[in-house]
Amino acid sequence: MNSTDTRQALLRLLRHNARMPSTEMAARLELTREQVDDAIAAMEAEGIIMGYSAIIDEDKAPSNGTVRAIIEVEVQPERDGGFDNVAMALARFPEVHAVHLVSGRYDLRLEVVGQSLQDVARFVASKLASQDGVKATATHFILKKYKEAGVELREEGPYERLKIVP
Repeated sequence: MNSTDTRQALLRLLRHNARMPSTEMAARLELTREQVDDAIAAMEAEGIIMGYSAIIDEDKAPSNGTVRAIIEVEVQPERDGGFDNVAMALARFPEVHAVHLVSGRYDLRLEVVGQSLQDVARFVASKLASQDGVKATATHFILKKYKEAGVELREEGPYERLKIVP
């Protein structure tokens, strides 16, 4: 397995379970633990791996009273910076947990967290809408998550074949 293949395989495993022991990754990929540790350390140093996070089922976790929203933002691209400067400016707000450039009617997709619906509304009205380059927004409050980062957030019941109706 070459270096690129090794890195891709390790990233696949880490995306699935970032807490998987390096000994298990090594066994799955037929590498030594040292090779796995060295490859991960190199990817961290190069900024390929920028951090690790936990996937949390908010319905089961102790309530912290937060509200999450997806906000679509229409942007006037800048002459030299395109969408990048506006996106980076919006990413600096502590309420903003994710920013993505997307295709479609809106240009950016933000995930925003606040303590209440009113907090998110205030963020949109006072901070987001007043930013240079922001033309329009559409806010969607997250009511329930069914899948996050490839992980289904539900109890696994007994396996049952899907019924096919003619």
